Amino acid sequence: MLPHQQNHTTPDAEVVIESALTKSEQFIEKNGKNLLIALAVIVLLVGGYYAYKYLWNSPREVQASNMMFVAEQQFAIDSFNLALNGDGNNAGFIDVIDQYESTPQGNIAKHYAGICLLKLNDLDGAIDYLSQYTPTEGVPNEIINAQNRGLMGDIYSQKGELENAAEYYMEAVGISDNTFTAPYYLKKAGLVYAKLNQYKEAMNAFQSIADNFPSSMEARDIDKFIGQIEQK
Repeated sequence: MLPHQQNHTTPDAEVVIESALTKSEQFIEKNGKNLLIALAVIVLLVGGYYAYKYLWNSPREVQASNMMFVAEQQFAIDSFNLALNGDGNNAGFIDVIDQYESTPQGNIAKHYAGICLLKLNDLDGAIDYLSQYTPTEGVPNEIINAQNRGLMGDIYSQKGELENAAEYYMEAVGISDNTFTAPYYLKKAGLVYAKLNQYKEAMNAFQSIADNFPSSMEARDIDKFIGQIEQK
């Protein structure tokens, strides 16, 4: 049982949690960037799947895939402004959304656009497009769905709206309970809960990593964070 009557922490505990929370907010750094790149590859694969699936049934899906091809290449090399808006000759994700919003590719383009705007530090614009994305079924899509909610958590964390951030992180965990994304967002959620002094929720998140995802990268130092919460 957590000692709720103890309202103070040692300076070391405060420093550890504050430092870890800061790192979690910077999703473009280190592990966050690697996760984003890996999930971007999945998005590319899903886009190819849709192109194949609808090749004979719906020409609009094929047209949308062709239109989005160059934007995906720009995205892959971190040219986020060109990926978002195009270069005058080739379309960007905004163009795909405008012309093919109702297609699966148009839906994924909203997710792409949200990431681009986040990379370009337009947090409100990123929220707008990420929130327009409609979750879809299937294991690869579930990972994208989780990333979409997790990125919303990152944005609200950067904006200082920690209650919203924690909610989105836990939603990401619930969407895709796998060893790739779930422990990543559980740790982020735990750090935010600790910042909010919601120590029971923080402990639950950290302990879930230790119990359910012991082989994950996040589990490597999770005992340290569990120990810090036990001091609260």
